[in-house]
Amino acid sequence: MEAEVGIGNCLAWAARDVSGILSPYRFDRRSVGADDVSIKIKYCGVCYADVVWTKNLHGDSMYPVVPGHEIVGVVTATGPNAGGFKVGDHVGVGTFVNSCMECQHCNDLREIFCPKSAYTFNSIDSDGTVTKGGYSSYIVVHQRFCYKIPDGYPLDKAAPLLCAGITVYSPMMRHKMNQPGKSLGVVGLGGLGHMAVKFGKAFGLKVTVFSTSESKKEEALNILKADKFVLSSDKQQMMSLTQSLDFIVDTASGDHPFDPYMDLLKVEGVLVLVGFPSEIKLSPRSLNLGARSIAGSITGGTKETQEMLHFCAANKVYPEIEVISISYVNEALQRLINRDVKYRFVIDVGNSLN
Repeated sequence: MEAEVGIGNCLAWAARDVSGILSPYRFDRRSVGADDVSIKIKYCGVCYADVVWTKNLHGDSMYPVVPGHEIVGVVTATGPNAGGFKVGDHVGVGTFVNSCMECQHCNDLREIFCPKSAYTFNSIDSDGTVTKGGYSSYIVVHQRFCYKIPDGYPLDKAAPLLCAGITVYSPMMRHKMNQPGKSLGVVGLGGLGHMAVKFGKAFGLKVTVFSTSESKKEEALNILKADKFVLSSDKQQMMSLTQSLDFIVDTASGDHPFDPYMDLLKVEGVLVLVGFPSEIKLSPRSLNLGARSIAGSITGGTKETQEMLHFCAANKVYPEIEVISISYVNEALQRLINRDVKYRFVIDVGNSLN
């Protein structure tokens, strides 16, 4: 077993091949540098990205893969230049852990667009090593990519904010979807979609959820407090909302038609796509006749992520989670593939990784 697990100062769970099956694994984290923060990981959210790279779905996985980019924990050590943090602070790490820190994107604190940004796992860091994520006992990161979790915010619920939360918050802010009284459509009701609903309600929007599954209706209306639910396969229901929405956040990654949703937007309405379907097909009339727009987005930069965390604390925006032990993670990833989660798995790393 020792040979399989390996040796090193950090205990983790890793996938060794395209089966995506994770098991215990040891490796060495770097020493704490002058600008670094060392974090004992308490919780880590489970994102579909974890499925993608443990199973090599993009053909670029560098095994062994230690996934996880929704990381929350407690500071255990800081470098001399990391003056913004102290031992005992509650902190988080999101989808990226490095960038060039010199380009225009970095200067604007939108580091996610830096061509030299390093993702939290399965990426090449500035020292040439492969990054390893939050399915592990601790992590060392540059202070720039470490976020303060507001006092009193539950650490387990903070984890999904660092990918699912910021992925929808960022485009909603960019496209001014925070105007009370405006109308928002949310396509898909998974980890991202449920956060879009929660932000929409916190912004004072009238929120309509679109889903292919009638079974999501009660959850959307009674648990997430959406204002309306529409079965997207019902043409009559869809047509009844023609030109009624100011904004749409489309979180669906499965292939789906876009024209029916574009027709629901008012003049100059905006649809933002945060999912990854294999293609986008729509008629030019869907854009041109109503001066409508379609835009894409990924996550957000460091400044915006910290702002989102403070917004969630101030407005009591909490993800819906299912806390699991790390020994259950293979089953959880399969359930995620099967869309059997409401709405985000969070690994209790602190109490189950040993």
